[in-house]
Amino acid sequence: MNWKLIFWFTIGISVNVNSLSRQQFKNSGKTLRKSCMGKTQVAEDLIKDIEQGTFIEDKNVMCYMGCIYKLSQIVKNNKLNYEAMIKQIDLMYPPELKETMKKSVENCKDVPKKYEDVCAQSFWFTKCVYEDDPKNFIYV
Repeated sequence: MNWKLIFWFTIGISVNVNSLSRQQFKNSGKTLRKSCMGKTQVAEDLIKDIEQGTFIEDKNVMCYMGCIYKLSQIVKNNKLNYEAMIKQIDLMYPPELKETMKKSVENCKDVPKKYEDVCAQSFWFTKCVYEDDPKNFIYV
């Protein structure tokens, strides 16, 4: 069984496509969100507006973002991995957002190198991606 099938099974989606619509993407993230909220003990009110650009500098928020990236398989050796991000964008992102997201990832790929901790890497990288293209930003 390949990892794509395992991922689909894990998040409870029975769709066999190479990308999702924006709503499918958001729905698939609900399982990730619930799992990471439990693992990091982050309060809902601290993360509910990330997609609208509200980034609260709180350790639990940062680690929540790190957890999302770990479960999305873009953390390798406790660091955000650029190549894995691009693969996930190709596999999961809505077609209309793929190129803009890849551009933002490219523009922000050096941000994580400034931080040792995967939680801080995730937070500052995500904030950079939002600031690079807020109208096309999507987050779970």
